[in-house]
Amino acid sequence: MHDNDVYQLTPKGQQELRSGATTLPPAEIELLIRIDGILSFAQISAGMPAVPVETLAATLQSLLIRGLLAQAENDPFTEQFNIQLNQLALSKAEAEADSGAASLKKAGYYVSIARGRGPARKLAPGEILSAIVVDDEPMLAKFIQTYLSFEGFQVRLAGNRAEVVAEFRKPPIPDLILLDVMLPDADGFDILLRLRQHPALKNVPVIMLTGKATRESVIKGLAGGADGYVTKPFEADALMRAVRTVVGLPEAPASPGAAPDPWVNRDAKS
Repeated sequence: MHDNDVYQLTPKGQQELRSGATTLPPAEIELLIRIDGILSFAQISAGMPAVPVETLAATLQSLLIRGLLAQAENDPFTEQFNIQLNQLALSKAEAEADSGAASLKKAGYYVSIARGRGPARKLAPGEILSAIVVDDEPMLAKFIQTYLSFEGFQVRLAGNRAEVVAEFRKPPIPDLILLDVMLPDADGFDILLRLRQHPALKNVPVIMLTGKATRESVIKGLAGGADGYVTKPFEADALMRAVRTVVGLPEAPASPGAAPDPWVNRDAKS
């Protein structure tokens, strides 16, 4: 193990991180959420000053032996992306990601972060909001479409690069975009960057909806211009709260005795 070594989660590690029934101790969870194939051991250690280097090394070694981590190579796209990031946005995103990581350990091992874009929005009588859901899981996309329709949205779906381009070109300009990161022929982070450079779409609220729950992935999304970041598996109520926050809608009244819908918690795409 060397200071410049870079590590990534294995499929086993990704599943363990997303499992609400994980048996990992807090120290190992804290390390896992910082591993994403980008940061070196030295960088991770510098970001965890309260943990002695020897302890951190022993924890990492244990995760390696049990097959939850593996050594990785640097991702050129990520390096290019990091160079482009505004440092103020990056600093703010790091703080929000750390806050999200804390909630991850308290609330069933998922991240749910949402930023409001301004004052509360009051819809005119008969006004209908529109949304685009970008996700290549048809059943999950339909499920989200149904929930958004309950919130008064007209929803369009896209599951690959061609469909994304087609939907983004159609009127009306959406009031919300839910954007998966892992598409069959596109990268959601790249789409996010292009959206933020598009003259007509640059101000549309975007929520990243993905199975990538590492700290660096959260930072990448928030610093890249996302208004929210919700990880799979998720609870429908948590997603709808994020939607209302980023769009500026008032909170929906709580339903007494309502239980989270377990269907979405079975989505575990890695």
